[in-house]
Amino acid sequence: MHKPVRFDKKQRVIDELTRRIRSGRLRRGKRLPGEHQLAEELEVSRGTLREALLELKRQRYIATQTGVGSIVTYDGVELDQQSGWARALADSGAGLQVELLRLAPVADAELQARHGIDRFIAVDRRRFTGDGQFVSLERSRVPALPALIDLPQRGLLDDSLMATLNAAGLHFEGGEQSVDIAYLDAEDAALLARDVGTPFLRSTRTTFTQEGVLVEHVVSLLDPNHFRLHLHFGT
Repeated sequence: MHKPVRFDKKQRVIDELTRRIRSGRLRRGKRLPGEHQLAEELEVSRGTLREALLELKRQRYIATQTGVGSIVTYDGVELDQQSGWARALADSGAGLQVELLRLAPVADAELQARHGIDRFIAVDRRRFTGDGQFVSLERSRVPALPALIDLPQRGLLDDSLMATLNAAGLHFEGGEQSVDIAYLDAEDAALLARDVGTPFLRSTRTTFTQEGVLVEHVVSLLDPNHFRLHLHFGT
């Protein structure tokens, strides 16, 4: 009986990285290359790479830094990224309302090349205060899995994307996030009712299941007068 191809690829990654560690090519304390770089170099998916790294960690060939994460706050209120901002904001009494701008199937060549998924569902939303001031614009892309293919017709569960994804069996266990400053272009300025060139925080966040399956890729534009990003870390 032949072993599954995915297992063969995983074992090949384990064997190659083990060889590098034992030979001294990867020295003790040296940081591994990024997942994207390693996956391309070893010609495997990021999911397969993560499985191999988990096995190497179990065998104590590598260690991972723990206790590093990020927290987003709105006017000092922590927004729980596990349960979703909609629920966190509702529970906090912040009074923000959300408007759904788009819920539709889309193609995204860049995400397809990165994750090997050819169809996504776009979930675009903006949030505004009680006096009508827009404070965020969020463009989410989630995989158009069978459990989500009819999402544009049935809508979000409890108006929450996170609740919808969890109900479809997508629970994120980790991911990556970057934050920079974006100066609003004409389209975003119009959606946020601001002047072109107004600086906003831009958060780009990608989350995965424990098996390395993409859960969500979201780019958020956040009013820096209200939103903050906090990092916490430890050993």
